[in-house]
Amino acid sequence: MGFSLKKFFGGESGVEGETIKTEAPKMTPAEEAWDLAKTVFFAVAIAMVLRIVIFQPFNIPSGSMKPTLLIGDFLVVSKPTFGYSRASLVYPLTRLPLHGRIFAGEPERGDVVVFKNRKDGNKDYIKRVIGMPGDEIRMIRGRLHINGAPVKKEFIEMSNLICDHRPKQAPTYRETLPNGVSYLVQECDGDQGRLDNVGPYQVPAGRFFMMGDNRDQSQDSRTPQVGYVPLEDVVGRAERLFFSVDGADTKFWQVWKWPFAIRYGRIFDPVE
Repeated sequence: MGFSLKKFFGGESGVEGETIKTEAPKMTPAEEAWDLAKTVFFAVAIAMVLRIVIFQPFNIPSGSMKPTLLIGDFLVVSKPTFGYSRASLVYPLTRLPLHGRIFAGEPERGDVVVFKNRKDGNKDYIKRVIGMPGDEIRMIRGRLHINGAPVKKEFIEMSNLICDHRPKQAPTYRETLPNGVSYLVQECDGDQGRLDNVGPYQVPAGRFFMMGDNRDQSQDSRTPQVGYVPLEDVVGRAERLFFSVDGADTKFWQVWKWPFAIRYGRIFDPVE
């Protein structure tokens, strides 16, 4: 008697060694539409969960953080770093009457963070954490002082900056905070800007003092339009750029110019 592997392993068979193939029934147009709707729903749900729980993308629309961040930079913000609050949600959920923070962690001095500014329609702002709860912050002739001590500030160079939409030669400095965090700041008005002699500010408990690296052109905690930022309004820490484009000379419809407008050297740079 002959032995056939096909017959031994085969399921349903007609002619010996020939497996019968069954086709899945075709879906009706209504079933196809429902299947597509479910796929889209689950894709959107997964994207929303990722945005709320892990990372959220943001783009930089203003120059208040130059030279660290430029207009046209796209970055990701880490949410688990500081825990979750109403600010961690996405619009319109950010309007819910929720208070407090879970899994809370505090930003460190020098972190670049995104927060909701309640005084400006709950808009997203991005600044650097300068003052911690209990700190005294003061600006004296353009020099940052924390708890009475001047912060280290070194002149780097005169740079070609854009100040009030006009090119201008202005100084760039390196500032180093007491915990060692170091970064560049630019001063469009030198040490004579309207916010170069302000304070003292006494940072309340549970709040933080934020400043932009573009010191003379930043609406931050030195102004009544922002003030002290509560921890529960912090969205997360800016981690890394994932794209950057200079749209100054390139319009949206000028597709042929897009490759030349991308700042390739900034893609995947960490935010420091």
